[in-house]
Amino acid sequence: MREHKNISIADQIFEQLEREILAGKYQRGEILSELALAKELGVSRTPVREAIRRLQQEDFLEETGRGLVVVGISKDDMLDMYEIRLQIEGEAARRAAKNITDDSLRELRDILDLQQFYCEKSGDGSSDQIKNLDSRFHEIFYRACGSKPYYTVLISLHKRMTKFRKASLSRQTRARQAIKEHTAILKALEAHDEQAAEEAALTHARSARDRMRELDD
Repeated sequence: MREHKNISIADQIFEQLEREILAGKYQRGEILSELALAKELGVSRTPVREAIRRLQQEDFLEETGRGLVVVGISKDDMLDMYEIRLQIEGEAARRAAKNITDDSLRELRDILDLQQFYCEKSGDGSSDQIKNLDSRFHEIFYRACGSKPYYTVLISLHKRMTKFRKASLSRQTRARQAIKEHTAILKALEAHDEQAAEEAALTHARSARDRMRELDD
């Protein structure tokens, strides 16, 4: 039971630290301490050590002569990820147009309605809601392609762009444009039009990439 508990806590710590690194709480080049993290999180060092090991495997942390350093995601990394997405996201969209279910289409419509609501609403938390809904839209879209390898690669890339996506979508002009692009993807999926779905998905990815280029690191 003790071992199982430590593994469970380690999973939670891994997810929390991964999320915080991607969100920019821990900056690139920042040095982290296993002991300090354990104290901050109120846990023993054993699950923290396991979480750190997994973060190193995922290239979020690196052991150096200076200590444990945050690798994070740079702007150049992010742009490379977009190039990878552009190589495979079109095919994922074609497959999704062929395989998507009515339930998934309904959920995508609901997400677009909520995106529109939060885009028109100003105030604290709106950009977070828009980003979270954007993530959910892509999660359903990617899963609908029916390929676990495509889904795993694409959702991982999308998640790693968290910091940059939030910065981009916090700009209302980009948020509105993203909604238009999502709408085009949805219409193609509703029509089960594989070519239109591919074109809409690639247009969306290129547009997001181009806006990202304008952001500071």
